[in-house]
Amino acid sequence: MVKRQKRSEVPEKLIWDLTDLFSTHTDWENELQAIQQDVEQFSSYKGELGKEASTLHQCMEAYETFQKRVIRVATYANLRNSTDGTDPTRQQDSAKVAQALAKIQAQLSFIQSEILEIPTETIGEFVKQHPALATYRKMLADLIEKKPYTLSPQIEELLAALSEVHNAPYMIYQRSKSSDMVFASISDEQGNELPMSAALYEDRYELTADNTARRNAYHSFVQTLQQYQHTYAAIYATEVTKQVVMAQQRHYDNVTDMLLHPQQVTTDMYHNQLDVIQTELAPHMQRFARLKQEQLGLDELYMCDLKAPLDPSFNPVTTYEEATATIIEALGVMGEDYQQVMKQAIENRWIDLADNVGKATGAFCSSPYGVHPYILITWTDTMRGAFVLAHELGHAGHFYFAGKAQTLFNTRPSTYFIEAPSTLNELLLAHHLLAKTDDERMKRWIITQLLGTYYHNFVTHLLEAEFQRRVYTLAESGTPLTAKVLSEQKIEALANFWGDTVTIDEGAGLTWMRQPHYYMGLYPYTYSAGLTVSTAVAQTIQKEGAPAAKRWIEVLESGGTLKPLDLIQKAGVDMSTPDAIKQAVAFVGSLVDQLETSYREEKQER
Repeated sequence: MVKRQKRSEVPEKLIWDLTDLFSTHTDWENELQAIQQDVEQFSSYKGELGKEASTLHQCMEAYETFQKRVIRVATYANLRNSTDGTDPTRQQDSAKVAQALAKIQAQLSFIQSEILEIPTETIGEFVKQHPALATYRKMLADLIEKKPYTLSPQIEELLAALSEVHNAPYMIYQRSKSSDMVFASISDEQGNELPMSAALYEDRYELTADNTARRNAYHSFVQTLQQYQHTYAAIYATEVTKQVVMAQQRHYDNVTDMLLHPQQVTTDMYHNQLDVIQTELAPHMQRFARLKQEQLGLDELYMCDLKAPLDPSFNPVTTYEEATATIIEALGVMGEDYQQVMKQAIENRWIDLADNVGKATGAFCSSPYGVHPYILITWTDTMRGAFVLAHELGHAGHFYFAGKAQTLFNTRPSTYFIEAPSTLNELLLAHHLLAKTDDERMKRWIITQLLGTYYHNFVTHLLEAEFQRRVYTLAESGTPLTAKVLSEQKIEALANFWGDTVTIDEGAGLTWMRQPHYYMGLYPYTYSAGLTVSTAVAQTIQKEGAPAAKRWIEVLESGGTLKPLDLIQKAGVDMSTPDAIKQAVAFVGSLVDQLETSYREEKQER
């Protein structure tokens, strides 16, 4: 078996610089101890928050300052663990933080409980008496909306103390995936032995033109998933049961309502995303699948073939340096300030791009308030990787600007909006690349990269959301969530979307094991919501240029001060109706039209 490098063997230039969080590991350990001691300062506020406006304001200020410290401590441990989940020291540090946070959350749970006991009218009077409280107006308003679903202070404190237990399914899933899963090495068309990991499969082999390597990697991937399916089903079932029980105890009508509540999204907005896209996008993506099967000369198209390049012999070489330079250039339309943030991320080691044993799969951006964002990605020299990096840089830019303009509690918007800034970067990159070439083959290649963005957000994540919707329905009806049930639901969701254009084998049913998103509430569907918004905004920026880009920066700077509908409306998009979704789906259809026309004309010219 081909060995992958250990974290200790990775060159420094390929890893992020965590000294911006803490200069040394000892400094982090000292701060971890300090926050556990300093939380005691809040005991003096217990029972006092509803008495005076000034007291409430002092507590909120102290609480915000304290949370900034907690975020740094937690981020440091989480980032270290995400780059090597096999390291016992990092596992131990992560466990220490989880234990400390559970205790801290329990000790601070009284703040929310006491605020909820203050009459709404009194809070309004407090803000008038003490104008500085206006900074926390949105946070206070959001808390008031939770009042009907809040339990007694004693129970809320108990639940906070059990947060480590409640988060255990996600922790177990992540640790098992990074530390326990081992994949058999594979061979390519030439018989060369290649290393195999979950990250390499998702970031390289799924995208390769080498049919042998791609399908061998898929079989290796599925073989390992099969070994863990019953354990992972038990872990996920525990997570779902937790959510269902919490929804019942908090007196929500159902678990979906509970999970949508903090997003401040209506059930109509949620179901619109799932229903409209699945119904109207499926015919376009089926056309794309048939075109891919034809161009690749495959007798049968499997799920593992859907990300294979449409033109296998045309694959422009892209190094990390070339890709980052292109991204910066593509984002020129956003203005110099925005470009400078992207340059800082690239030049100042905000990005971890190595592949090593124990590193988390996929990509993410973590944005600790008051420091700067950190991006994790496994770089594999594919152009698809450039789009993924542009995506994460979009998250970085969003929270950089929001963090500069807003206080901590006003920084983070609803998750319904979170994926809009990231996918906008991807669209701008694609438009830039298209504008730079007259070569028909290159244009087709760029369009397929753009379709990759829509595939990822409108297909992969949306079908995860459809699976999730099915699972919660089954759980609330009392159906046990076994590996067999979960795989059957995944296969059915895939088959309904792809029809007879794609062969849905048994391994495809196991893809519910691939994503950590199922442990994050109703997160998967928000990718499609964000891309719906960014599709409309990208088209506006293409038409108007700088004025539209300036408005978008103002939206980013708004952070979490507005509810999602209002925030998105500020960008000029109305998500209260399905119209924007339909327009985005139509745009995807137009991309497939362009590909079909291009290949048809090329065939006629021969």
